[in-house]
Amino acid sequence: MKPRLLAVFFTMLLISTGCMDDDALWEREQSGQTASSEGVFIINQGNFMYDNASLSYYDPESRDLINDVFFKTNGLPLGDVAQSMTIRDSLAYIVINNSGRVYVMNRYTFEYYGKITGLTAPRYMHFVSDTKAYISDLYGKSITIVNPDKLEITGSIDVRNQHTDFYQHATEQMVQYGKYVFVNCWSFDNTILVIDSETDEWVDTIEVMIQPQSMVMDATGSIWTLTDGGFPGSPYGHEAPGLIRIDLADREISNVYQPGAYDSPRHLAINGTGDTLYFINRHVYRFAVFSEDGPGIWLESPYQATHPGGYYSIGVDPQSSDVYLGDALDMVQPGIVYRFSPDGSPLDTLRTGIIPGDFCFVQ
Repeated sequence: MKPRLLAVFFTMLLISTGCMDDDALWEREQSGQTASSEGVFIINQGNFMYDNASLSYYDPESRDLINDVFFKTNGLPLGDVAQSMTIRDSLAYIVINNSGRVYVMNRYTFEYYGKITGLTAPRYMHFVSDTKAYISDLYGKSITIVNPDKLEITGSIDVRNQHTDFYQHATEQMVQYGKYVFVNCWSFDNTILVIDSETDEWVDTIEVMIQPQSMVMDATGSIWTLTDGGFPGSPYGHEAPGLIRIDLADREISNVYQPGAYDSPRHLAINGTGDTLYFINRHVYRFAVFSEDGPGIWLESPYQATHPGGYYSIGVDPQSSDVYLGDALDMVQPGIVYRFSPDGSPLDTLRTGIIPGDFCFVQ
């Protein structure tokens, strides 16, 4: 093909691609595979700006793994950076951070159901009721209120704090205790916000340590948050990371454990009975919430501290307490997920999509 004709061809290809309606599912033969009543979805983030996020499904009983189930079923790319996933009844809500949307699919058949758009940089979705859910946001300075039944935005909760030096508040994970929803604010922040889910208002702030990266609630109703401490040279500051327990009766910090002075802990997870915490601090740490001792190494990392990928995410099956450990490898090639029993015995090794960043368990 001559250079001029080649240029015209690629120009027309770009125009046609840019005008493609992402609701028009491509005609293709569907896999016909379905999810079991118990299993785990692996949310593969993909690379920023590459639109290569994907969704894997694993059946722990049969040990069958289906990669890229959303695209294989619907002929529709998942998008740019899949952040998290939430299941409510028969529907699964997949939060696509850099695409600014939430895709909704049938969690049994993987078939496309719809989407929620008009979001800035969504991170996590929390159901308040069947007709109201909150979506946190990295850059929006608000929590979006949606009607998940109608897939519509119905309002927002303003969380701006008038600080111009940093883009606060960047909201992340959410847990609920009574009518109050607690939201950790990670990026250049040190707070957990308290939202009244009846009035949809920000009513209180709990100050913790620098950059609460993730958060869970234990069986006693206490919140645990893992702070990463920022990074050297950060304009917001840098300190040793910490694992912090907050009593919700008085919203006060009751315990602080510091696993390492200059490490970068991530992805706090909890088992189904709510009494054992796991997190990654290069190695995998485990901590019993009723223990007087601090967190201890449960599984050592085979990687050097300077490795760019490595152990990246953790999920704990709420039924079996099996531990799923995502390994991002070099952050470019398809990642690996390791499945362990609660006593640390290896059970399975799965080759997934790029950067397995989160897990969502079917119950």
